[in-house]
Amino acid sequence: MTAPPVRADAPWLADAAHDVKSAYVHIPFCRRRCPYCDFAVVEGVLDDRSHRRYVSAVISEMAMESPFGPLSAINFGGGTPSAIAPEHISAIVSELRDRFGVTEDVEVSIEINPEDWTDSLSDGLVGAGVDRVSIGAQSMSDNVLGALGRLHAADQVTQAVHGARSAGIRSVSVDLILGHPAESSDEWALTVSRILSLPIDHVSTYALTVEPGTMFARLMTTPETAPDDDTQADRYELFTRLAGADGIDRYEVSNHARPGHACRYNLSTWAHGEYIAFGLGAHDHRWGLRSRNHRRLDRYLESVEGGVRPRIGSEHLDAAAQERDRLMLGLRLAAGTPMTGFAERFVGSDQAARLMEAGVMAVRDDRVVVLDPLRADMVAREALSVATADC
Repeated sequence: MTAPPVRADAPWLADAAHDVKSAYVHIPFCRRRCPYCDFAVVEGVLDDRSHRRYVSAVISEMAMESPFGPLSAINFGGGTPSAIAPEHISAIVSELRDRFGVTEDVEVSIEINPEDWTDSLSDGLVGAGVDRVSIGAQSMSDNVLGALGRLHAADQVTQAVHGARSAGIRSVSVDLILGHPAESSDEWALTVSRILSLPIDHVSTYALTVEPGTMFARLMTTPETAPDDDTQADRYELFTRLAGADGIDRYEVSNHARPGHACRYNLSTWAHGEYIAFGLGAHDHRWGLRSRNHRRLDRYLESVEGGVRPRIGSEHLDAAAQERDRLMLGLRLAAGTPMTGFAERFVGSDQAARLMEAGVMAVRDDRVVVLDPLRADMVAREALSVATADC
């Protein structure tokens, strides 16, 4: 008898993710930078020659990495990974397999834009071993998509989801952005209804934030033009309620999945697992060392092509710092985080006592669990204050 799929919020799944070894590959190319985006992206570079040079550099960077693996998850983010030809994705996956090894059930995930979905892209991704796609839907309202600066229409989201499902992709996910001032309550309700009517396995929901240096930072300068926290909270709670009723459970503040479809890479990063990362602006974490790459394409290429690892900074975490980080990251997980020594000190603090009395967090089955996901970051700040006081 086949065992039933595991719920995405199962505590043992979160704990197992702590030991998962993953790889992240950043593909920076975009047709146009979205007005809310502060990621390391490169606009308008769509020619294959430039893509080949970048992919060659990424593969060269892999050769600079010390042994690691086997990999249980590979994740392509961006930028827009679907902006490059599937053959490039296949070349990178092959190099990761050959150089680091992979587990038998390795999960290979990729972010795509709805307007990029074609039968040839579908066939190429499946041929490369991709078994999870995350479709950047953001909204199912054309009005809101325009306000977000997106290049696709809502109908293209539907086509991409059905296309991925028809192609045999094991897990189909969509990303949503909630709380743009131009978005009405009715438009958000329509987005949720239309998304939940599609054959999807996973949804990531992100409240719109105004990051310094972005176009929105220049446009949204008053309370009337900026996102409203209370409105965003209402939108988030509507989604989690309706998604939960549809069998899509929250396993991290922003991530929700049907049983058997939690994103392994996501779980690993929030469970403080180790991951190597390659490409422009990529961040990785292994052996207590967090490192980050150049964010400028010319400097990244110059460094790698000169035989130098393209690092611009690293931070070593001692055992106490790693334990602290595992707690603060794990507080975002619905399953919570294990009762380590630092967690015990936090739970015994006055700050934690007030949070538990207010019903914001609890200790369940020897785990620290945040009951109100919208306050997870606040609880993490309180935990950090305890850590700082202990130093």
